[in-house]
Amino acid sequence: MKKTLKLCLTGLCCVGFAAACSSSDTDGDSTSNTNPDVEVSKEGFPIVEEEITLSLMAPGTGLAEWKDMPTLQEYSEMTNISFEYTTPPMSDFATRLNLAFASGDVADIIYGAGTSNLTPGMEVDYGRQGILIPLEDLIAEYAPNIQRLLDENPDIARSITTVDGHIYSLPVINQHPNSSWAVPMWYNGEWLDALDAKVPTTTDELYDLLVRFRDEDPNGNGEADEIPLLDVQMNSTRLAFLGAFGMKAWGIEEVDGEVRYAPHTENYKEYLTYMNKLFEEGLLDPETFSQSDEQKKAKGQENRLGLFPDWFSFFTTGQSEDEAMNNPMFHALSSPITDEPLIPINPGITRGTFAITSNNEYPEASIRWVDYFYSDEGSEFLDHGPEGYLFERDEDGNKVKLDPPPQFDSAEDYRGTLTPAYGIPTPTLVKRVEGVEVSEFDQFLDAETEEKIGPYGEVPIPLLYLTNEEQEIVNTIEVDLKSYVEQLEARFITGVEPLSNWDKYVDTIESMNIEEYIEIYQVAYDRWASS
Repeated sequence: MKKTLKLCLTGLCCVGFAAACSSSDTDGDSTSNTNPDVEVSKEGFPIVEEEITLSLMAPGTGLAEWKDMPTLQEYSEMTNISFEYTTPPMSDFATRLNLAFASGDVADIIYGAGTSNLTPGMEVDYGRQGILIPLEDLIAEYAPNIQRLLDENPDIARSITTVDGHIYSLPVINQHPNSSWAVPMWYNGEWLDALDAKVPTTTDELYDLLVRFRDEDPNGNGEADEIPLLDVQMNSTRLAFLGAFGMKAWGIEEVDGEVRYAPHTENYKEYLTYMNKLFEEGLLDPETFSQSDEQKKAKGQENRLGLFPDWFSFFTTGQSEDEAMNNPMFHALSSPITDEPLIPINPGITRGTFAITSNNEYPEASIRWVDYFYSDEGSEFLDHGPEGYLFERDEDGNKVKLDPPPQFDSAEDYRGTLTPAYGIPTPTLVKRVEGVEVSEFDQFLDAETEEKIGPYGEVPIPLLYLTNEEQEIVNTIEVDLKSYVEQLEARFITGVEPLSNWDKYVDTIESMNIEEYIEIYQVAYDRWASS
């Protein structure tokens, strides 16, 4: 039986979150901080009477300095907590964070790192060393919004609790209608109209459409310059195509309670065979494994792309939101080896977004500071910033959207200068902002998601933690395993490595202790399932 893990967070009741952390000036109960000279209010604002300063390290998007963001400026005034920000570029963040841990000169708070930078293994290891402090007792006493979420949905609690029983980082909890997205893919609507074509639902239909994109001049310029499908290193389209062949992850996944390593299956061979066919016939951009994201976008703005990945299609095409509503979303595909369309989706939780280090003299104030963003009121504030930038209120108190300043291409680009909640996983409860009319573009996204992802989405595997011993073994195996699979994917797809060498590929993977690797994750999954 197909076991579909729908977003476990959808049913959470969030009524009353704002009341627990309102922006009133009531003093509330206070208790002594770890620093005896500072009293921390358990309710309302300010959090502390006398201003304190903390250090915070986070990945920066480069759109604005964090100290200049109106959201953080206003929240500092509300809380009496100011920050010294260290925000290296996202591309350098992992290296800088590892260096900080190694030197011991790590910031008071690690913010917006996400699991790719603050990995589950790092949480367990640095938690064991005492560099990351446990958060569960602080949550129970100082973070009513977070505690309510944990109480209402045990799946959240067990997904962020390590094997030693501690919580070392907070997640982003996503209840937005589009929270299931990995990286969506979009069809060029003008091309579909020109060819009178429909969105494919099978791999064979997709192949036929890509051939038409290549051969029938859908951009109408009289040149054979169309690129039917492209990506950058397959990092965005990979999951959608894996799903078409019955897989949910480019690695460990769970199927009906059994854990397997997808790149070690016959399903994966079928995926490689299909993608190699697309590459050999000029349907997949020959520069897929060599180009940059900027090069990809340049091709989109030249109207040369038929099917492409991006968070919104206009990020690639340069179109307006109104024009982008003509670009349909990719539909989950079935294939000759799987009758039912399948597409991997996010679990609605991303870990590693907020951690407090042992250098922090004010952990109680820090957890109070972040707890606000898990309320309805606080999540809206973090997402949209203060009034007067992205919205204003009319005479009835309703929120009215404001247009971005003319120097910004979109409201999203402008938003990235107002708040840190842009392009990185921030510790918050993500929901649609209430009181703001849902735009036509958002209605379009909702409808596309409901039709083309919702019925077919599956979470690859629950969020798991390993013991230190398990993690050490996995780390030993994983480095060479991932590197080999990554290299061979590109070689198989481009034909540098013929698929006749599949058995040799499988033998090599098996020589890397893949059985032990799978067994460790099976034990971890069983531990999660019974917790």
